[in-house]
Parts: sequence; structure tokens; C-alpha cells
Amino acid sequence: MSSVTACLPMPPRRGAALLEALVALTILATAAASIVAFANESTRSVRRARETEKQMRRANAFMAAVALWPREDLDRHLGQRQEGPWYLHIDRLTPTLYSVVLTDSTNARELLRTAIYRREDDVRQGR
Repeated sequence: MSSVTACLPMPPRRGAALLEALVALTILATAAASIVAFANESTRSVRRARETEKQMRRANAFMAAVALWPREDLDRHLGQRQEGPWYLHIDRLTPTLYSVVLTDSTNARELLRTAIYRREDDVRQGR
């Protein structure tokens, strides 16, 4: 008799299909929430990158204008001073060489740095 009961199929478990459906929905909801969070963070990253690029373009345009300043303007702006949303620091390293550094408004992050040369003739002629 024991060999006969071993071959009989087991009665179906009640609620197993419902439990499997709930587990599947939970996994699907978790995956969907992760995808939404990833998409949201990607959008914010792209927005920050575009804003940073725009700021760097403005800083580059300002630095290009500073590079065209004559010796008198460079001498007048020696030291550090606020210029718009940035801090501009100009040092005269030699009579013909200036160092120019542009930092952000918190003065914590260097945006651009360059060296500007003005000929020695300009010094003798008062330019």
C-alpha cells in the first residue's frame, strides 16, 4: 500500500500562483523604480554638464579679453579682485611676463590659467 500512495499526485497548493504573481510584481516594481531613478539622475547630470560648459565658455571669453589688455591694464589689475562672477588674480612674474588665473566665485576652483607676454619695447616706450 505504501508504494501506491507514493505514486499519487500531490494535491495542488492553494495560493501558490498568487504568491508567485506577487513576487514577480515586486521584482518588476523594484526594477522599474531603479530605472526611473537612473533616468532622473542621468537627466540631472546632463543638465549640470551643460551648465558647466556654458560657464566655462563665458570664462574663456573673459580670459580672451584679458589676454588682449595692454600692459597698463594688466598693471592696474595686479593682485586679486572680483570680476563679475569670478576672481581674477594677476601677477607680474618678470617685467615682460604676467600670470593670470581665473577662479570661480568661491575662489575654491581654478577655472583657467595663462601667462601673458608683453615685449620689453613696451616697457621702455611707456606702453
